[in-house]
Amino acid sequence: MSDKPLNAAQTGHPKLVNRDKEMIPTVLVKAMFMLALTTLALVSYAVLTDRPLTGVPQAAPEVASRVLVLDGDNKGAVTVLDENGAVLVDHGADTAGFISVVWRSMNRTRMLHGVPETDPLRLVEFENGRLAIFCDQTGWSVELGSFGRENRASFAAFLTE
Repeated sequence: MSDKPLNAAQTGHPKLVNRDKEMIPTVLVKAMFMLALTTLALVSYAVLTDRPLTGVPQAAPEVASRVLVLDGDNKGAVTVLDENGAVLVDHGADTAGFISVVWRSMNRTRMLHGVPETDPLRLVEFENGRLAIFCDQTGWSVELGSFGRENRASFAAFLTE
């Protein structure tokens, strides 16, 4: 008698043999490789032909800007201060909403770069209607118009105060 282990077919378990053969169908593997090759071809074409970038905000002159400081906590409360430290708005965790989301994103980036969270930000409105926040210390920015009219308005209000 042989000391070789028996395979699934020899032990009478044909379901295991079929399952092992069909764990990842060959068609799916071929499709994944085609997707990867197609993506590589498209990116190569864009790079080699110097195709202009799309989805990048159009440059425009600044119309208005304001320096802000966002000071928040992990529960969601955020206080917005002006450059002199005067409180513009003090939101609790239940009312901060989008401002809290922006604070969390900014705070995470600043933590990774070792920048204090209470350093000032620039809120900028451009001639073409764009509204953005910039952290000059880290290069972080967010286009506020990308998140809907109400979320944009929550920051646009600071330009009129």
